[in-house]
Amino acid sequence: MSTLVPTLFAGLVDDASLLPPSFISLADAYAKHAEHRTAWYAGLLGPLLVPASSVGAAVPAQDLPVALIGDVAVSAVPVAVDKLRACGAAVFHLEAAVARRGEDPQPGLAALRTLAGGDKDLQVYAEIPLSWGLLAALDAVAEARGEGLRIAPKFRVGGLAAELFPTPVELAAVICACRDRELPFRLASGLRHAIRHTDPETGFTHHGFLNVLAASLMAIEGGEVAEVAEALAATHPLPLVEPARSRRDERRPLFVGFGAANVVEPLTELVRLGLINGGYE
Repeated sequence: MSTLVPTLFAGLVDDASLLPPSFISLADAYAKHAEHRTAWYAGLLGPLLVPASSVGAAVPAQDLPVALIGDVAVSAVPVAVDKLRACGAAVFHLEAAVARRGEDPQPGLAALRTLAGGDKDLQVYAEIPLSWGLLAALDAVAEARGEGLRIAPKFRVGGLAAELFPTPVELAAVICACRDRELPFRLASGLRHAIRHTDPETGFTHHGFLNVLAASLMAIEGGEVAEVAEALAATHPLPLVEPARSRRDERRPLFVGFGAANVVEPLTELVRLGLINGGYE
């Protein structure tokens, strides 16, 4: 009998094998993701992330769960969604940036809000920069959700410069702001490992995806920013593993998921930490 992925980790890891700097072909990515879907760890997986600009270059397998990365104009997104649906793909959601750092996120957010209103079956994640205008943008997302629109925020927590990595306190404030507005969120970039660590090559300190999960559990229980930041700052597994283990059969709060270029890597770390029982039983 196949070992099931605990409910807490269900759908946590999206397949980002097609996103830069990947050189894998669309056809190979579709085939590999379909293979992952037949493995014992399939429950850990979210959809395959597909850049909108590449839609049409290859046909995904029937019913393959995909999510669209909006690297085209918002006006062109519905065409890409229609193409994927026409060839039988199950489009789980759209992720699209609303602004660059320092720009007003409201105009881009308004465009995505219109898109969400026009396609009731499409879940939209608005990538909001962790900079000026963030809280007002979260208020706008909360307002849209209150009107019944399927829209939620996404944040980038890493990149090619040190300032693109928010501190534990900065990210804790964002998580608490989402908690206060009842906003589930996705994260992108920088989550290379389960536990917070410093990359020896770049010197950048990356957030751990297990840290974010533990911080979300802390926030949903009413933790203040300082307490949530403590979970994000932890570099030892113990204070992160125990909260996750005790809630392994519960649905994950707030933190919807993140993308990984190789979905087996986060799986391997969760197995090593004893949070997923790898293989068969």
